[in-house]
Amino acid sequence: MTDFRMPSLGADMEEGTLVEWLKQPGDQLHRGDIIAVVETQKGAIEIEVFHDGVLEKTHANPGTRLPVGTLLATIRGEGEAPGPPLPSAAPAELPRAPSPPPPRAIAPQPSARRKITPAALRRAIGDGLDIATLTPGPDGIIGLRELAQAPAPPKRRTGGINLDEMRKAIAAAMARSKREIPHYYVSSTIDMTPMVDWLSAENARRPAPDRILSAVPVIKACALALRKVPGLNGHFIDGRYVADDSVKMGVGIALHGGGLIAPALDGSDTMSLGDIMQRLSDLVARVRGGRLRSSELTDATVTLSNLGDESADTVLPVIYPPQVAIIGVGQIVERPWVVNGALTARKLATFTVAGDHRANDGRIAARFLKVLGQVLQTPEAL
Repeated sequence: MTDFRMPSLGADMEEGTLVEWLKQPGDQLHRGDIIAVVETQKGAIEIEVFHDGVLEKTHANPGTRLPVGTLLATIRGEGEAPGPPLPSAAPAELPRAPSPPPPRAIAPQPSARRKITPAALRRAIGDGLDIATLTPGPDGIIGLRELAQAPAPPKRRTGGINLDEMRKAIAAAMARSKREIPHYYVSSTIDMTPMVDWLSAENARRPAPDRILSAVPVIKACALALRKVPGLNGHFIDGRYVADDSVKMGVGIALHGGGLIAPALDGSDTMSLGDIMQRLSDLVARVRGGRLRSSELTDATVTLSNLGDESADTVLPVIYPPQVAIIGVGQIVERPWVVNGALTARKLATFTVAGDHRANDGRIAARFLKVLGQVLQTPEAL
């Protein structure tokens, strides 16, 4: 039997709320299947399983807030004997918080426990409502109609994400990073003219829906450079650096109301630019909708923070633990530059590597930036 526990979906997560089970006891499971949805400070996250088997038993009810590491379910492996027969799963029931007696009207007499429909439960958690304060309908069940009558919480939200809670999570992760990681910074200005000119010509040949953002070749170039300089690609775990054989680029995506999420874009060193563009568009939509998979939050081996156009020239980013590096890139600006001894106008961008001195050093970062600059001079090869 394998224990399935509340996962840690980043350095800033201490607990999560189980929203719903997408698999039931007796269901066959395959690696990568979505078994449950968990609400975190980053929104509703689809939790994957990493073992084939059968869902033997669930140990937590939807609506329960649980610390990281709490046992959620038991999975029976291939070839293992099943356990004793299990009773049918009951509807999600939540303890009712006592209400103060009203001055005039007599409150309805509730049962010791009350029921909530799965749709209402998910909506309540997504809207940030305190389930314990909701009043059931005449049938004793909390449904969508009862939610509509509940007062909205005074919290800023976007796409189902509580922005105030996200800011707390970011603060906790960045404080830990600065407290534990000895940062160093190495920067280099790279001539982006070949990439910008090539991309302009390439997009002119493509229909509008297939055009590529300038961030896409930058992602691909960084991934290829990391393949050649792997010392920045991995994690610092249990006091030592653990390199990763594949590049899983975390891409910083800003939310409209504030906050930032950097889900992993796996395989960016092997995908075509068109495929990266499609994957990136999908990630942006799901990040801003507050719906990601657990692996997308935990698999990143390095992060790219791209400020984009009309922003700032330089960014000194902070490493997201347990990663050992983060790459920051400022806006592309046209400035004087010397080419073959002649002064000319070129499109330039400043790239900065923030590294973890416990795992690597400035010479590795400088070598990475040199390789990155070389890769960006031949964008047609990306």
